[in-house]
Amino acid sequence: MVGRKRRIVVVIISAFLLLFGARSTCHAQSKFVTTRGKEFIAPGGRPLLLRGINLGNWLMPEGYMFKFKAANSPRLIQVVVNQLVGEDEARRFWKAYHDNYITGEDIKFIKQAGFNSIRVPFNYRLVVAEGETQRLEGVGYELLDRVVGWCKREGLYVVLDMHAAPGGQTGDNIDDSWGYPFLFDSPESQELTVKIWQKIAARYKDEPTVLGYDLLNEPIPQFFDKAYLNPKLEPVYRKVVAGIRSVDKNHIIFLGGAQWETNFKVFGPPFDEKLAYTFHKYWMDVKQEAIQEYVDFSNKYNVPIWMGESGENKDEWIASFRTLLEHNGIGWCFWPYKKLDATSCIASIKKPEEWDAIISFANHPRTTFEEVRNNRPPKEKVEKALSTYLEQIKFRNCGINEGYLKALGLR
Repeated sequence: MVGRKRRIVVVIISAFLLLFGARSTCHAQSKFVTTRGKEFIAPGGRPLLLRGINLGNWLMPEGYMFKFKAANSPRLIQVVVNQLVGEDEARRFWKAYHDNYITGEDIKFIKQAGFNSIRVPFNYRLVVAEGETQRLEGVGYELLDRVVGWCKREGLYVVLDMHAAPGGQTGDNIDDSWGYPFLFDSPESQELTVKIWQKIAARYKDEPTVLGYDLLNEPIPQFFDKAYLNPKLEPVYRKVVAGIRSVDKNHIIFLGGAQWETNFKVFGPPFDEKLAYTFHKYWMDVKQEAIQEYVDFSNKYNVPIWMGESGENKDEWIASFRTLLEHNGIGWCFWPYKKLDATSCIASIKKPEEWDAIISFANHPRTTFEEVRNNRPPKEKVEKALSTYLEQIKFRNCGINEGYLKALGLR
């Protein structure tokens, strides 16, 4: 009888160890980055500190990266190019722009420089065809596939970032909207946002190179009615997360705070098992107090936090902030990788000799046809400026800011 009991106990213990071992092996062999408490966990089970760079201006152009002032959103930049060369030539320009601005050479360099991840800002207009009914079609899907493929080859993780959402989540130039965050008042725009993320998630649900989805960039600036808009943010997030989870349960979902992604008070407790929270910080004194509220949030809810954007500053400031983040165990993704004639980035594009004429035209009033006619530069100068620019944006023609890389602890 005693022997029988002993055998039963042994069987139970063996079964327990087998089950536990199977679960541990399964976890260790998971091919997706996941979360565990306050950490990101790489395949194999080890903590992962994200060190990334933003591919700004590629799929979401911003005027300042062209040295433009008034033409500061994708639509307004497109108007400038249309007015300079016409719609047909403009289409060819943007095709070459997308082909040249980020290539496999850029991604290979980013990996060799020591980064382990990138964030890809994109405009929803690239994945939606306008018409009587909006169709989920566009060049954006191919471009996202392209960069994910390059990153898979090089061993970099990708965070996809909807920088411009239907209706607009910021109401400013950076979301290519109409001057107000209409997303939060428009059921149609919210539905379209859910559908876009559902299609993207279905496309990458089995792709471990994609680390996760950054749902809305810098929602609800401080100059709108925060008391009215802020309570609407998390409900929109819940809708999008539910849509994604209906097709993809593998990937991490990033939620950014309100007021340029600085305000976490809009959040309640986490409502999904694989959520991470992302904040942005620019131009502040680099002290613990600058990030303490995010650290407190992470500690309170036992969830990962991620610094998804910062930069546009001197190398000394970049180094100081990066060091502070790492001291707190916070991964980062600085902004941006590439822009025109600058040191506050990784790759600097050499400005074409004729580019000042393009800048002058873009910055000049163009509210009447007469103003456009009278201020348009000569055709030959325009063609040379644009064609040279398309060559200069290629990686092999860019200068590398070694000081910026060193500030990020990578050189």
